[in-house]
Amino acid sequence: MTATADVAEAAAPQKLHTMPTAPSWKHAVGAILAATTVVTLVLLAFAWPTYTSSVKDMPIAIAGAPQAVEAFEQQFTAGGEQAAEAIDPQQYADRAAAVEAIDKREVYGAIVLPSAPGEGIEVLTTSAGSAAASQLLTQVAANLTAAQQAQGVAEPVKVTDVVPLAASDARGAGLTLTGLPMAMGGMIGGVLISLLASGWRQRLSAVVGYAVLGGLALTGLLHSWFGWLGGDFTTVWAAISLTLAATASAIVGLQSMVGQAGIAIGAVLTMFIGNPLASLATPKEWLPGAWGEIGQYFVPGASGSLLRSVSYFPNASVTHEWVTLSCWFVVGVALLLIGHHRNDHGVLDE
Repeated sequence: MTATADVAEAAAPQKLHTMPTAPSWKHAVGAILAATTVVTLVLLAFAWPTYTSSVKDMPIAIAGAPQAVEAFEQQFTAGGEQAAEAIDPQQYADRAAAVEAIDKREVYGAIVLPSAPGEGIEVLTTSAGSAAASQLLTQVAANLTAAQQAQGVAEPVKVTDVVPLAASDARGAGLTLTGLPMAMGGMIGGVLISLLASGWRQRLSAVVGYAVLGGLALTGLLHSWFGWLGGDFTTVWAAISLTLAATASAIVGLQSMVGQAGIAIGAVLTMFIGNPLASLATPKEWLPGAWGEIGQYFVPGASGSLLRSVSYFPNASVTHEWVTLSCWFVVGVALLLIGHHRNDHGVLDE
């Protein structure tokens, strides 16, 4: 072979012979274990609050003269340890004071004792405040009726729903369900903005624009079409928009700070911590320990309480809810700006 031929052969592109990758049982087993772990954690996240919750410490107004209220509380707690733990009695002077406390969401209902001869006991429920609490108070009324009949009093205890649910959501399922689209909507918006928008101005504008437009769409559905949310349209719109902005900005900010892992962190905070602790279906007092109160500092808990108040309890204080959601939004924006500044200086890749 000549020198010229040798050079030509050396310069010719060489064929790469790639051996096919053999199927890996190790990867298959890893996928099985990973999927099992994830589905178990998901189940625990959503089932744990229901499994560990118990009927306890529910604030209930007892209205009447001080001596009558004290005697009633002693009689009620004598019904057993379960009955004593079920409610946290709050004394009020009369029915009007108890109704005012209900309107301010200080209590879940009331037991109004007779103020004059011939009057009977009245139980005040608030199905809009909590369907579970309302059912419990209805059962309390049935027990009081049975006790009175045993003493020869034929008239049943009167039950009055002072803050009823909307006719289109008579069982409260719709009001409870609103928490899921709020959480999912904010999370999906944050993920899409993180992946599709670049630059802090564009991302911040996208978060605000999505919150306003998405909030308008959801308010139109939940408030005007389905009728699950009551109250003033503009106030509900503002509440839903701030909810979407709070979650979306937190996810965008986390992604800007730590990259794609920030999206996973935001999803965990929203869906696997905040949503299960939101206490949308039961009173927050029913969760073990302080978890019910802790849940109110996450977006799902604060937004659920805010929407319930603006829909049915206009006299209730909602300062905590507005401040909590605003803080999540502001923190998200701060993380976005800090992450952008770090990326510009080459400390962290986008």
